[in-house]
Amino acid sequence: MFTGIVRDVGTIRRLEPRGGDVRLWIDVNALPMAGVVDGDSVCVSGCCLTALEVAAGGFAADVSRESLSLTTLGTLQAGARVNLEPSLKAGDALGGHLVSGHVDGVGELVALHEDARSVRMRFRCPAGLSRYVARKGSVAVDGVSLTVNEVDGDEFGVNLIPHTQAVTTLGEFRPGRRVNLEIDQVARYVERLLAAQQGGVAPVR
Repeated sequence: MFTGIVRDVGTIRRLEPRGGDVRLWIDVNALPMAGVVDGDSVCVSGCCLTALEVAAGGFAADVSRESLSLTTLGTLQAGARVNLEPSLKAGDALGGHLVSGHVDGVGELVALHEDARSVRMRFRCPAGLSRYVARKGSVAVDGVSLTVNEVDGDEFGVNLIPHTQAVTTLGEFRPGRRVNLEIDQVARYVERLLAAQQGGVAPVR
């Protein structure tokens, strides 16, 4: 479990094909690796991956064919920058919102413009996902917890303050950029409960 508050921006050192899967080698900058051990979860641009071969300067992570095909991880190249967040521990501050690291779909940045010191971005959701995005609700974009400003059909807008632009990869985005999207978990459960009621199945208590 994560919060969507990025702790570091790392760099893909290399990608190693392994029988259809890929092992990513990721260099960190400010992320303290002393508290990370083999088997721990790390959110990499919105995707929950298992840290392997952990060292002071970074870690490796295996990415399955499933994840490669359903997220932007399959398009990464050496030198790409990625948002990093270690898993949430009991007692940690929940500064963003609960993020699982399970990508719901790949969206696209369709427009951006400056708004005073902030930047407003507009993203397009894949078909069927926009119904889970609500005005003033939360959404994770490449692992970054953001508040939705408005929703218009399959598109939604967010606002990036200078801090978010500086400490995540989002400040580098330009129209056409594909991003990993994770909807608020509450929306998943609401839909499941409604589906159960409409189908005559009593919700689990």
